Amino acid sequence: MKLACLSLGIAASAAPAQEFGTPADADYAALVWQALEEQNLAGDGMVRSFPYDGVAPHGMMLETFYSKATIDGHTGDLIVKRNFGPEGVSLDDVLADPDTHLAAYTVMFRRAEGYDDDNDNWFWVKFLPDGSLDKNPAGMELAGRVAKGADQGCIACHAGAGDYVFTSDHLSR
Repeated sequence: MKLACLSLGIAASAAPAQEFGTPADADYAALVWQALEEQNLAGDGMVRSFPYDGVAPHGMMLETFYSKATIDGHTGDLIVKRNFGPEGVSLDDVLADPDTHLAAYTVMFRRAEGYDDDNDNWFWVKFLPDGSLDKNPAGMELAGRVAKGADQGCIACHAGAGDYVFTSDHLSR
């Protein structure tokens, strides 16, 4: 009996904890979406900028916004990237009909110290145009510490920037 319990304990401790896509991550993502709408960065009447050429996995054309937001009592850096597609979409296509070509919003919000110190406390989320959470092929919602510890994904890719932000050096830690 002791051997069976020991084996079960080892197996349970070897199973990795889910790092993202939890109900708490989805709830926090809803607060992030609310902040986007309040700042007119998403939804009807959102502000627009001039799109620029993008790369996978974000989109062929992009708009990026830098702001601050107060979410759940914490004020942090907010980066919103609008991803336009499909492959082959042109600047003229996006300018003429941005809503048709909007594929997703990829968002980074810097949470309070202690959230994920290993990764500068960034909360990652990918929204579909209607504000719902996108999912990976395994069906996990893309919110929280997305793909933490993986060889590919948000954190793995952005770690190469040093501060997790490729498009700007103006954010302080």
